[in-house]
Amino acid sequence: MQALISKIRYLPKGILLLISALGFSGLVVMYIAGGGDLEPYAFKQGLFFLVFYLLMLGTILIDIKYIYSLSYLFYFFSLLLLILVEIVGHKAMGATRWINLGFFKMQPSELMKISLVLALAKYFHTLGEQMRLDIKNLLIPILLILIPSIVIMKQPDLGTAMVILLVGALILFLAGAQIWQFFFVACVICISAPILWTKLHDYQKKRVEIFLNPELDPLGSGYNIIQSKIAIGSGGILGKGFLEGTQAQLDFLPEHQTDFVFPMFAEEFGFVGSLLLLLAYFILMLYGIRVANHSKNLYGRFAAFGLISVFIFHVFINIGMVMGLLPVVGIPLPFMSYGGTILGATFLIFGIIVNIDVSKKAVLPQSSVKYLI
Repeated sequence: MQALISKIRYLPKGILLLISALGFSGLVVMYIAGGGDLEPYAFKQGLFFLVFYLLMLGTILIDIKYIYSLSYLFYFFSLLLLILVEIVGHKAMGATRWINLGFFKMQPSELMKISLVLALAKYFHTLGEQMRLDIKNLLIPILLILIPSIVIMKQPDLGTAMVILLVGALILFLAGAQIWQFFFVACVICISAPILWTKLHDYQKKRVEIFLNPELDPLGSGYNIIQSKIAIGSGGILGKGFLEGTQAQLDFLPEHQTDFVFPMFAEEFGFVGSLLLLLAYFILMLYGIRVANHSKNLYGRFAAFGLISVFIFHVFINIGMVMGLLPVVGIPLPFMSYGGTILGATFLIFGIIVNIDVSKKAVLPQSSVKYLI
């Protein structure tokens, strides 16, 4: 009880307030996406918000040792869900990425991003401060990264697989992997590029081509990104005003409730509103990095760094793709895009990060590596 009271006392109230404000902003945006109506997006997203906000608070208050002890179990549970997607998955928009639970469709790949980080954090924590990343010690984390990445690519979900690979690579680098090892992998990828290109689906190849030249198919594959740029640019300095954005309200902007939610926001609230949103994201990024730097144990350091990296990649990839700076890969914008899984995953990420922050001095066990799997 004393530990719980101490946690509550040291909660970062400013960060929790900022997270609440972002979550509420997401509800406002879903109200706009519905044309000024709670249906079909805002009401359901509001229910998700309440449930997952409570989940975040619960995650903050539980003992960090429980999260540590369940890290591998969470990973294998997420991997099992990914395999179930292949068997009983719900298909939509040409991809099979969801499990239909009736009241909402869960996307296990979002949970895998979190569980992979926790599994890698526990693995490197057990190696200790004097870890030596030779081939033997690198084999397990590489398998932990590659197995879900391959399964997710088959769904197909290239964007999520890319995020998992990037986050995994960053954690390996933080753990002490040598630059030459990354250089070797990069060379292998470059040499394999022609073969990898032939393995891409036609729509994925089209996305790369459209990224290089959106005007190549302005009424087809390039339509989304062209309309996205128009929406962002037409917002001006202060925006067109609440429910006054024509691109979204007149349905010129496709998927404006999910992948292209930022252009809708920028059109309504302009450069100033967009800048405030990016500032809020930036503050959360700095907070996550600070928590990682101040953690007194390796598990907290790796977990906080990996989880905030997932958040950072989501923000940068989503905003980069809607501005035409990156290919469109279907990465949602945290707190803003419609969907229960991404909202729940984002709240879970910050629940664990805040827990690490208020438990930074926790002493965690270091089991022998040979008993990990």
